[in-house]
Order: sequence, then structure tokens, then C-alpha cells
Amino acid sequence: MPKSLFFSFLLPLLYICSPSAFAQEKTPSFALITQEVKEAKILMKAGSFEKSLVQSRLALRHAIAIKDDNLIASSYHTIAANFDELSEYEKAFYYYNKGLIYANKTNNDVLKNWIYNNLGNIYCFDKKQYEKGIFYYKKSLAYSKKINDPSQVVFTKLNIAWAYFDIGQFGKGYPYLKHINLHHKKYGDSSTIVALNMLNGMYYSYKNDTKKAHSFFQNAIKLGNEGTEKSDLSYSHQEYSKFLLKNGDYKKAYENLDIYNALTSALNDEEKLKKVNVAGINLEIDEYKREIEKIESEYKSKQRILLREQALNKRIVIVVISLFIVSIILFYFLFQNTNLKQKNRLNSIKSKIQQNVINASITGQEMERKKIATFLHDNISALLSSAGLHLNVFATNTKNGCQEISKTIALLEEAHDKVRDLSHELLPVLLARFGLLYALQDLCEKNSNSNILFEYESDIAITKRYSEEFEMKIYFITTELLNNIIKHSEATLAKVIIKEQNSLLHIQVYDNGNGFDTNLNHIEGFGITQIRARVDTMKGLFFINSKVGTGTTITIDVPIFES
Repeated sequence: MPKSLFFSFLLPLLYICSPSAFAQEKTPSFALITQEVKEAKILMKAGSFEKSLVQSRLALRHAIAIKDDNLIASSYHTIAANFDELSEYEKAFYYYNKGLIYANKTNNDVLKNWIYNNLGNIYCFDKKQYEKGIFYYKKSLAYSKKINDPSQVVFTKLNIAWAYFDIGQFGKGYPYLKHINLHHKKYGDSSTIVALNMLNGMYYSYKNDTKKAHSFFQNAIKLGNEGTEKSDLSYSHQEYSKFLLKNGDYKKAYENLDIYNALTSALNDEEKLKKVNVAGINLEIDEYKREIEKIESEYKSKQRILLREQALNKRIVIVVISLFIVSIILFYFLFQNTNLKQKNRLNSIKSKIQQNVINASITGQEMERKKIATFLHDNISALLSSAGLHLNVFATNTKNGCQEISKTIALLEEAHDKVRDLSHELLPVLLARFGLLYALQDLCEKNSNSNILFEYESDIAITKRYSEEFEMKIYFITTELLNNIIKHSEATLAKVIIKEQNSLLHIQVYDNGNGFDTNLNHIEGFGITQIRARVDTMKGLFFINSKVGTGTTITIDVPIFES
């Protein structure tokens, strides 16, 4: 820490803690304190967060001295806003609430509007407590209407619509979006136009109006690239990626997801740089709250402190210096811990991205299998049948039978059988018509032979049906597990056990084969990675219990999705 910065923080502390300071300091006037608050806000808007925090703390001390609730609330709000800009959301949350206590004692509805709005932001975007966030947004909206500020009404309704859309409650969010669409041109500004287009894209995606959704998302991205608000641009790419994935355009979905990840990474880097540029502030963050509470207490007991003897000053200075040195040591360990958490967080994000890519790939494969199977069965197979029928009629009506026609009919029948078999491999008829349990029972019977017996066991009614997507996922997971047994285990007996337990489908696949060491990486070559990914997509649990020479038991528990 630079010496100049050390003493810039140390001297105010020594001054505050000195008993004689209260006798020597002359309390500034209301006008001067108001100017201090304004200067703190100007410094914050200019990005000088260190200076703004020092100035706002000075203004707070003076405001407490004259007991002006409005100035106290404004000072707390500025302190909170600085921490908000520095992404120190817990500290910002603390000081916003402190400011709200004093603001509610005043008639400053403008300040109340901003504090409620900022608290709503923290609840929604940082704490992910959307119900509380929407409650605070609506309180902010009430004050926006009370002060008759149409621009602020548009801004607050945009936040409410965004919060509702973020949790999938489009019906509740749409009235707010409708108001913004009507009035944004007159009362909105360039800082919200990207978010507005993104919200419209999300709404029309929800309504399955792909044309309008495409248009709004692309407009949001275009405007975002022309402006400076990277966070709204990154959210636009993220929501557009979800929309494209939903509509089967996986390539563009991945491209937009990559752009979102790059923008998010850049924003995180900017936040880190911002924190580095104000490293001196963080040295006092732990002491900051205690110092402000100490100021309030000291001013309440001002008369008593004035009676203390000057001889105590030296001891107090020593204590303050000791505390400050301890705070520096504590900060060093806190800083190291924060760095470690950031690294872990980045690793977690990378892992989630990889998981999302695998999940999207698996979902795409299953959808393509279904499309291809349907196309083969409903189109190619039907065409081959029709062609064979026409040739049969022609051959019947022709007196002298033609050998080439007979061969053609035979070839068409063979092609029809092969297309049908391929269609059934991609999407078994039993699965589509009779459900998962019929299909699994049939799968065990078909795979059984003189070398290995597959037993099927279930206490669920075989006519029980689940959602089509759920049945497809479970069927293909089980198929992959049985294929692994056939290819790798050298088992003579295998069992598939299906049960329902506490709203979960319990699947257990056992074989008496060679088994393997679960600590070795080669098991991922058995398709385990994709099976894990499929189970994770379904929010289920996947367990392997195996040892060399003792067989293998694989257990899967997934939440049930009924039709």
C-alpha cells in the first residue's frame, strides 16, 4: 500500500478518535454539507470511487452532527452506490438499508424511489430473491408515480418486466412491457433501448412468434454493439442463444453463447480492474461500518468526551494505529481468499459451459433421431410401399409377367423392410405406441441369447406412460447401459430393475461380468460421460458400484415427468 494512501486514511482516523477533536472542530453549515454530498456524487459518477467514499463519509459525519435526516440518507445512499459500482453487493445492501431508514423520516420521494429501485436490483440480480426484488421495484414505481416522473416510471417498469421474465412469469410481466413499448420513444433513453428489445424478443419467443423474436433479438444485439452497455448486450446474446436452441438452430445458438461468455468474461475483468484501481478502499472496508457506527455514538456522547483529559490522546492513537495495522493484515488474508474464490468461480463457470454444450448436443441428437425416424417411417417407407403397390397392380394387369418387374417388387419390399427396421432402431415402435415399460421389457427379451440372459423386473403397471421426452431419454440411457454390458462385461446374467420411489424413477442395471476399477479414467470410454450428462440434464443422480471380478451395478434416480 502506498505511504501517501496509508496516511490519507490514517490521519482522518486519528482526528476522529481524538477527544479534543470535537472541541476544536467547527460543525459545517447545512449549505456546506449539501455541497459535500453533491461533490461525493460527482466523484462517483466520474469513477473516482476512493475519493467519493472519503467525501461521502465526511458528509455523513457532518450530517449526523446537525441531525439532518435527508443529508444522512443521501450520504448513506452515495456510500452504498459506490460499493454497488465496485460489485461489493453485500456492503451496498447494508448501506442502502441504512439510508432507507433515514429517508423514510423525510419527504424526499426522489431519494426513496432510487433506494427502493437499487435494493430491487440487488435482490433480483445478486441475491436471486425475485419476489422481494419485485416488491421493492413496485415500491419504487409507486414513488416514481408520486413524483410524476414518466421517465422513471418507464425505467422502473422495465426492471419489473425483466424480473418477471427472468423467472418465466411472462403473463405478469407483459403489462409492464406493453407500457414501456407505448411510452419508451417519448420518455425512455438510449441506456434502456437494448434491454427493451431483448425483453420483446423474450416475450415473442415465449409466444412462439419466431419472426418477431428474431427481429427484436437481432435489433437488441445491433444496438448493443453500437452502444457502451456491455452487460445488456451480453444478456441479449444469452437470451438469443436460448431462443435459437429452443428452435433447433444449434450452430447459431452456440455462436451467441460463445459471444455471451466472452462478454461476461470481459465484464468480470473490468470489475477486477476497477477493484484493483481502488485497492486502497478495500483496506478499510472491514473497519468502515464500525467507524460510521462509532461516529454516531461519539456525537451522542460529545459532552462526556470533552471532559476527558488530553493525556488519553496518546493511548488512543496507539490503539488506532494497532487496529489499523491489524486491519491491513486481515485485509491481506481476505484479499487472498477472494482471489481463490474468484478462481474457483471461473472454473465453475467453465464447467457449467461445458456441461451446457454436452447437454445441448445430447438433446439435439435425440431430436434428430426422432425427426429422422418419423421421416423414414412416414415418408420413405410410405413411398416404397406405394411404389410396390403400383408395380403389383401393373404386374397383375399384365398378362405376360415380366421377370424385371418381379425383381423390382422384391427389391422394393426389401428396401421397405430395411427402412422400417432403421426407423424402429432410431425410435422403437413399442416406445412410441405402448410406452417406456413395454419398450424396456422388449429390449431385455431381444438382447437375451444363449450367452447372456437379460431379466426385466418392475412393480410399475406396464401400461404406465410418462412424457414422450422423458421416456425417450430413459430408453436411450438404458439402451446404452445394456450395450456396454454386451460389449465389455462378458457377463452371463444381467438385470434391469425399474421402480417408482418418492416421485423418482429408480433404475438399477446389474451384471455379473468382469467389473472394473471405477477410479480409472478408461470408464469414460464406455459412454459414461454422455450418460452422466443426460442424467444431469434431467436433474437426476448417477452412481456406479463396481470392482474387478465382481460385476457392476449402476443406479440412476431421476424426477418423474408424466404425460
